[in-house]
Amino acid sequence: MNTSAASSAGDPVRAAMETALALGDDVRGATSPNPPVGAVILDADGRVVGTGATQPPPGPHAEVMALREAGERAVGGTAVVTLEPCSHHGRTPPCTRALLDAGVAAVHFAVPDPHPAASGGAEVLRAAGVEVGSGLLAEQVAGGPLRAWLHRERTGRPHVTWKYAASLDGRVAAADGTSRWISGPVSRAEVHAMRERMDAVVVGTGTVLADDPWLTVRRDDGGLAPRQPLRVVVGTRGIPGGARVLDSATETVVFATRDPDEVLAGLAERGIVDVLLEGGPTLAGAFVRANRVDRVVAYVAPSLLGAGPAALGEAGVSTITEAHRWRVEGVTMSGEDVRISAVPVTGEGGD
Repeated sequence: MNTSAASSAGDPVRAAMETALALGDDVRGATSPNPPVGAVILDADGRVVGTGATQPPPGPHAEVMALREAGERAVGGTAVVTLEPCSHHGRTPPCTRALLDAGVAAVHFAVPDPHPAASGGAEVLRAAGVEVGSGLLAEQVAGGPLRAWLHRERTGRPHVTWKYAASLDGRVAAADGTSRWISGPVSRAEVHAMRERMDAVVVGTGTVLADDPWLTVRRDDGGLAPRQPLRVVVGTRGIPGGARVLDSATETVVFATRDPDEVLAGLAERGIVDVLLEGGPTLAGAFVRANRVDRVVAYVAPSLLGAGPAALGEAGVSTITEAHRWRVEGVTMSGEDVRISAVPVTGEGGD
């Protein structure tokens, strides 16, 4: 039996939070700079009467979407939300006001809102007599759909995931420079799905000159996905006007710098929250050296090359005691490849 499903049986609030978590995950990549939040409304008898997720700016927040679906059935019911309802008037009115106007009796949220202007929703609701609970599935929410947004709120910088594919001996290309395909078709499909949920995909000029990538999200039939991330090229070398990354499929931005902080500052100004770093060893080394990689997703293929470039270039490590330390948070199979996800040990990396 699925333990998560079993733990939710007979607990409508927990089951609703699991649904809200999935709703928030479904809109990742479509809500920036707002957080991808999910919400569920239960009626007074604990039945689901409304669901919703954050809409692209300047659209409504998740609570408002769920309340619209619930209508009068929300009176005396419970709102279950992945993020503490906001208490300020930004692009939209405060969600706390919408919840109070709807007549809900209780609100449960997973993680508190760290934004100085938007936080305090729990106190507003309690002061109005609403029962408030927090912390349910907080780890799953904070490590899932809200991971990048919470990082941006804490640091002011976009969250960076470095993705690479390598052989068992850590090579990203053969000695002659060929790299297609190190990973298998399942892994490549996963990467396209990952790109679609990101705000931006970043590579270096070296990758553009060597591989001439499109950096687009494509479906199984080769067609373009409806939503495309911003394409970003970093480096001081010029790129040909006919490069695929400059086609009309979606917008491309070029940063004529090798400084990760300059790149991230420029992306932050554009409202970018979640970044996928797909550059080669040199660019990856620069970001690791600057402690600006917040997660690594590695696809390790069951092959040996023996020579060729390593996955990571110079990263500021001259002795073993200077090694960047990481914690593995997940290991799964991706077709015949192994997918490893890791985050910096506290005190190392982006936070």
